Amino acid sequence: MVSGSMFQWLPSVNLPDGVELFFVLSGFLIGTILIRTLEEKERLGWADLTNFWKRRWFRTLPNYYLILAVNYWLVSSQIINGDIEQFDWKFLFFMHNLYEGFYLFFWESWSLSVEEWFYLMLPILIIIFRLVFDKKTTLLLAIAVMIIVPITQRIIAIDNGYDEFWFGVEVRKVVLLRLDTIIYGVLAAYVAYYFPKIWNKSRWIAFFVGMALMITVMKVPHPINTYYGNVFYFILISFAAMLMLPLASSFKANPFGKIGNSITFISKISYSMYLVNHALVVQVIVKNFPPKTLEQNWLAYTGFWMATIIISTILYRFYEKPMMKLRDKF
Repeated sequence: MVSGSMFQWLPSVNLPDGVELFFVLSGFLIGTILIRTLEEKERLGWADLTNFWKRRWFRTLPNYYLILAVNYWLVSSQIINGDIEQFDWKFLFFMHNLYEGFYLFFWESWSLSVEEWFYLMLPILIIIFRLVFDKKTTLLLAIAVMIIVPITQRIIAIDNGYDEFWFGVEVRKVVLLRLDTIIYGVLAAYVAYYFPKIWNKSRWIAFFVGMALMITVMKVPHPINTYYGNVFYFILISFAAMLMLPLASSFKANPFGKIGNSITFISKISYSMYLVNHALVVQVIVKNFPPKTLEQNWLAYTGFWMATIIISTILYRFYEKPMMKLRDKF
């Protein structure tokens, strides 16, 4: 989440990208909802589909459009750096990185586009395959399609000779090349629902294997424009995160007391933090109050977290939460 030149002075720690881990977790949660609905209703109908989209979109769209407008104002007013010409109608429908990259405007929205297209495409695939196949086959076919298509696209991208920057723009942050990251969470939900004994009994072994795989993948170089860097690196990171889910999902209550309450609070405002931390906080500081000394860097770092949490709390309390309550009226 933390990015921007003002953090380059901090010690570098080789950790997995939090976005990659969140993708898998999101797939697990959404996959669980869809599988339960499919089992209860035998098939997904139009009412189920619209209800699913309504609940997802009331959660994500209001905040997104608000912060998109704020980004536009900040860039056009030159309060933060950016290329206002990058903004067009595609941002309104999450098409700005559907099949090609974008940069210099609302950078962080790339991962939300991946999420939104995942919400749209997976239920439609389930409905189509369910017309012909049984429920389990339907789910496996939908999972297979959303694994094979992005992998194929990333294999094609190997020949494009990107440098690090353009690899991030044109491969890592393009929807059609990254949907498979989320679907591994759905695969985990499939195992959890249909094979609960295996899911529960193997949770500790799976966790340690996942941790070992994650550490190994992070240690092994993954140069771009290679099969490993373009294709298998993303697969292995997602697979490692998937293996940690059985243990993580076994914690049914807060076992950490006040620390757990703090984690719960941060999780509630995390979506707002994701949207505001870069443009509304980091870039405002970098453009208008650039730190020059070590003391100023620490002050900026402290200010970053305080401002991000305060703005996100206000946004969650007075905008995001009321919007989620409003969805039940429709």
